[in-house]
Amino acid sequence: MKDYIEQATRTATGDVLNISERLCEIDIIHLLHGAMGICTEGGELLDALKKHIYYGKGLDTVNIVEELGDVLWYVALICRTLGVSLDEVMQKNIEKLRARYPENFSETNALFRDLDKERAILEG
Repeated sequence: MKDYIEQATRTATGDVLNISERLCEIDIIHLLHGAMGICTEGGELLDALKKHIYYGKGLDTVNIVEELGDVLWYVALICRTLGVSLDEVMQKNIEKLRARYPENFSETNALFRDLDKERAILEG
């Protein structure tokens, strides 16, 4: 185990000065806050489903809606930081999904995506 730790962590970045400089950028702080919050709230949403599926508790839809609202708060923070609207994010997502699934969902289209085409749509 000691050897594993040594071998695995040798790939960790040592560029802490540049990382700390980037962490001082206000936009990066907001983006990190938003990303952390989305992950946290997503975990809370998953916990509500876990309690229903595995523990037999009633499905707490009030809590689920509350968690979705919290996720949206963090999404709004990221949108504001990037200078994009939620409408723009949703429209780009729909365009990407139309390219990926021209008719409906299919496993083939999910597995063999044209990532260059999707990127061009997102950048357009």
